[in-house]
Amino acid sequence: MKRLIKNTVSALASCTLAVSAVGSLAAFADVTPNPVISRGCPAYSGANPATASAANDEHYFSFWTGTAPDYLAYDLSGVPEKQREKVIAVWYNTSAYDKIGPYANQNMEPTDYTIEVNAAEGGKYPEDGWKVVETVTDNLHGSRQHVVDMKGYNWIRLNVSKADGKTGSNAQVNFDIHNVSEGISDSWIFFGDSITAGGMNNCYGTGFATFVNRLDNRFFPVQENGGIGGIKSEDGRKNIDRWLEICPAKYVSIAYGTNDAWGSNTPFETYYENTKYMVDAILAKGKVPVLPTIPFSTNADVAKDLTKYNAQIERLYEEYGDKIVKGPDFYEYFSKHTDHLADGVHPDSDGYESMRELWAKTMYDRVYSVSEPETTTAPVPDVITMAGDANLDGTVELADAIFIMQSLAQPNKYHMEIQGRINADVDGQKDGVTSNDALTIQLYLLHRITELPYRPQ
Repeated sequence: MKRLIKNTVSALASCTLAVSAVGSLAAFADVTPNPVISRGCPAYSGANPATASAANDEHYFSFWTGTAPDYLAYDLSGVPEKQREKVIAVWYNTSAYDKIGPYANQNMEPTDYTIEVNAAEGGKYPEDGWKVVETVTDNLHGSRQHVVDMKGYNWIRLNVSKADGKTGSNAQVNFDIHNVSEGISDSWIFFGDSITAGGMNNCYGTGFATFVNRLDNRFFPVQENGGIGGIKSEDGRKNIDRWLEICPAKYVSIAYGTNDAWGSNTPFETYYENTKYMVDAILAKGKVPVLPTIPFSTNADVAKDLTKYNAQIERLYEEYGDKIVKGPDFYEYFSKHTDHLADGVHPDSDGYESMRELWAKTMYDRVYSVSEPETTTAPVPDVITMAGDANLDGTVELADAIFIMQSLAQPNKYHMEIQGRINADVDGQKDGVTSNDALTIQLYLLHRITELPYRPQ
């Protein structure tokens, strides 16, 4: 299935279909969706065009790889203008968020680059007419968000002149464009130590944003991983102001404490003061601090006084009230799932996956949701009546693919019946209705596959 999707010749049509449905979404709770508008749109690169489309597909384990100097450009002309007047352009790399601490690393990271826009018509990559809207030199970060005014422009590109500080080196990124024309509301960054660094990367397992999207397809948040191995709350305090200066995210998680507690490296009151300073810095920037508990540990050197450090977090909850969003209770979770601690401190791969899912569920309850979902006692169908017939009109045609994308983008306006959702889940993944189901129907109509649901070999 992945090969069929990659090889489809209707990339531009798919992009237009996917984004044309993403209308102006109303606020849900305190969060106005900032959806991805670049998914599957035509992507171009100079030195290595073959990997350009890997930067904006749905898989964060695949990347665009270019040799600096090189560019990665997107044709967004298929996106309605109202949905790209202002955007966040965010790139992700697997290097450490910042070059501090004992485990700092830099691997194929863009260090000198520009963000550029172009008003040329879509369909053919423009060699000329590019306008620089932001310039970055000597970058030390493993991801960056840039707010870009795109009114009147159809193209955007990341133009990398140096990677890892030099020309001739490879740069490797995923690159997403999010619609923030109605304001930055669904953008997140997760600061923390090695547990955050290992858990909140979006290319290993299922990312936080994807888990949120599965809970409610209105949303696909920006999610930067600000975790850095080996650092403590003191390091967070020393650097938080500098980090916040370059990051437009609304929600800022601070998750330090394991290294503070390890051997009681940091006095309780100092840990409290460090964390309080970071909370105040976030609030001063008009952002929302998010504070989870320090994870449970079976390592005696960490566990000895861990409850006393978590007591400082409870103290902050009480002092700040609803100014702080309570993050997941990782102390409770890992005290009940010690089998997911690889070395008694750091989670294993399943533990990290559970962390990301718990982040999504907790934030959906405490940030995105305003009320309990409606329940019904009506019988729920569980049998496909006609595979691909999403709109229940008795036929399978392009209108079904369009309806799927419309319902994903604007479910309140384009309501899909339960039977339609069952019929629409045809990509063979059995993961509910996604954009892949719309693409699968298109492939079926183009005779690229012979039956629905698709049955992977």
